[in-house]
Amino acid sequence: MTSVQHWVERFGGANGPARYRRYALGSITSFAVFEAALWVFWLVGSRADGPSLAVVAVLAAAHVWLQAVLCRVGMRHYLGLVRRPYPLVGLYTGVTVVTVAVGCWLEVSGRIDGGDLAPYVLWLLMFYSGPPLLALGLRGGVLLVATVAAATLIAVAAIGVRGESLALAVGASAFTVPFTALAYRVTGWSVHLVDELAAARVTQARLAVAEERLRFGRDLHDVLGRNLAVVALKSELAVQLARRGKPEAVDQMVEVQRIAQDSQREIRSVVRGYRMVDLHTELVGARSVLDAAGIPCRIEDGPAARLPAEIQSALGWVVREATTNVLRHAQGATRCEVSLRESADGTMVLVIENDGTDEGDAAGQGGGSGLAGLRERLVELNGTLTTQTRSGGVFRLTVTVPVTAPWEEEA
Repeated sequence: MTSVQHWVERFGGANGPARYRRYALGSITSFAVFEAALWVFWLVGSRADGPSLAVVAVLAAAHVWLQAVLCRVGMRHYLGLVRRPYPLVGLYTGVTVVTVAVGCWLEVSGRIDGGDLAPYVLWLLMFYSGPPLLALGLRGGVLLVATVAAATLIAVAAIGVRGESLALAVGASAFTVPFTALAYRVTGWSVHLVDELAAARVTQARLAVAEERLRFGRDLHDVLGRNLAVVALKSELAVQLARRGKPEAVDQMVEVQRIAQDSQREIRSVVRGYRMVDLHTELVGARSVLDAAGIPCRIEDGPAARLPAEIQSALGWVVREATTNVLRHAQGATRCEVSLRESADGTMVLVIENDGTDEGDAAGQGGGSGLAGLRERLVELNGTLTTQTRSGGVFRLTVTVPVTAPWEEEA
């Protein structure tokens, strides 16, 4: 397995940032492939003897391989995954300098002329310039590339290359070297930016889930806060009355018992979701939360307003739980669709579908305790809840609830 394949497997994936990282690495790695093709073209067209061509071929192969490796390592350093690869940059620069020296020696010894040396130097500097800007940072990379390029062009001029050959080497290098270096740097910057946006999206999703938990906590507080305060006061009063031998203490404890029983029923209604939830409000809230997380949400809720209150409440809890699952388990989601329709036999069918779900996340999205609790509530309405994971990371949740329309009952 090559180092490039290892990088792709480590960061590869079907969704979002992983896909972009794979694309970005492939883009800059293609420079090494292009360099190899140009070296083959140079070797085929050169007038140098066999041994000289063999030496150039070995150096060119080493340079291409080191460029591909340094692309991988340099990108990982730019993303903050590894330290600066000084030894690898030094080896890469050393091979480049030796290759330049061999080219100048071939020119001085008469094995090639200036017309062969100009593209030789141009391609070498152009492809050398990119990886150091990822591996050393902007300032260090620019300084190193500029030093190597200037020294190379001075050496070419010093050995007597003149005229069009020198103009080609200097002029083209002045354009291609900064362009290639900038291409590498911009690619690394774009990958880093996508990673930051993905991290911000994950944080936003977690905040949305945390907000949902806070809302549930507020519900519990509203239900229990006052009742517990009353229980505490009446218990204290009962203690005082009992110490004084007053029979009213019994009445106070009976009242405490009644409040405790009421509180028990109320907290059950909160935990089990029996408190009525407005379906329209939940749909609007789901769209707002998903849009805020960067997931466009399309909703079709034609018959929602005509449903009985208990069915609206059950479906509202389904929408709330499904929205939470999308935020938690579908980090690569780009869409979410909610559709509520009435089938021919009078059954309401709620379908919630989203993409961006990996295989491992699909298990959590479809098999959590939240959906198990929803199934229990739907059983009381003779309803069903099913989940399905399709190809391409598409997750579908389907709820069916039989309902008799109010206008049919009146008829």
